[in-house]
Amino acid sequence: MLNYVWSGLIIFSLIFALAVDSQELVENRFRNDTPMPVTVAFPEGYAPDARRQPVRIQIGPSQYKEFFGVDAAPAPSYEGTLLQTKSGRQLQFSTEGSLPEPLSTIRSFHESDDNPALRGTLAKVASLSPSTQRVETAVQFEPVHFRKLNAIAEAALNFAETAASLALGLIGILGLMLGLVKIGEEAGLVHALADTVQPLLSPLFPNVPDGHPALANVTLNLLANVFGLGNAATPLGIKAMEDLQDLNPDDETATDDMVMLLALNTSSVQLVPPSLLVAIMGLQINQLIFSITLATFFSTIAGILGALVLSKLPWFRATAPHRLADATDDD
Repeated sequence: MLNYVWSGLIIFSLIFALAVDSQELVENRFRNDTPMPVTVAFPEGYAPDARRQPVRIQIGPSQYKEFFGVDAAPAPSYEGTLLQTKSGRQLQFSTEGSLPEPLSTIRSFHESDDNPALRGTLAKVASLSPSTQRVETAVQFEPVHFRKLNAIAEAALNFAETAASLALGLIGILGLMLGLVKIGEEAGLVHALADTVQPLLSPLFPNVPDGHPALANVTLNLLANVFGLGNAATPLGIKAMEDLQDLNPDDETATDDMVMLLALNTSSVQLVPPSLLVAIMGLQINQLIFSITLATFFSTIAGILGALVLSKLPWFRATAPHRLADATDDD
């Protein structure tokens, strides 16, 4: 079911992006292939032989509004650089100033790690001499096409890279933690832990038999979450869910115990802040420890109550795997 939801969201986002991009192309919002009138001033005078020289770029407010058909007005002037090459002159805006829309969007669409500045090709000027202080001209920006679709494609590639890096990073942790759990099972520690926590967790996991290792893995998963060991909690949670699935008579529907584990895992009390949050905030995290503990305490209560209440509703009770299995056995 979740796969269908994600697929629907992806398809909807693509349709929405295509509609927005098509509308922008029809309206020619970014005035592709049309030079924008500007005035270029040379504070130090024009230097014919200089490859780079500072300039001040001025855009008339009325001209800007008429050119782009917007209400936003540009600043009185912008610092910039004139680049002179064999292929022509390029005007580059400074990255320090803020630009009005849609210039800001044009800049973000074409920016790169090497050059985040807004830049465009300067129209041919009749004559420039060392005595020139300012010149009326126009600048042609690179066209903007399908920016929404490009953004979705770029985000998909970035998250695919993140997912691959995360998966590879978890392999070592997964192997280590599952290996330790296996050693604990062989040594009898897992079963001893299951017997210890049986009175506490039995009301929350009524379908787990006494002494089953699933309770021990659930406990280890919860402890890892409580003490902020997110990377260690992941393989332990997977192992606990696998143990609960072994008790599940249905391969397609989660049991009440599996739902309860998911609720506890996602809303777990945090006595120690997550390591990622500590890395971001440093010592300032000490100011939030009480707030984090209090908030996660109530979130855990809400998760437990939510799972218990939903499991009692008629529709969920009718589709619960254990109840269906019991009904089949009675027949």
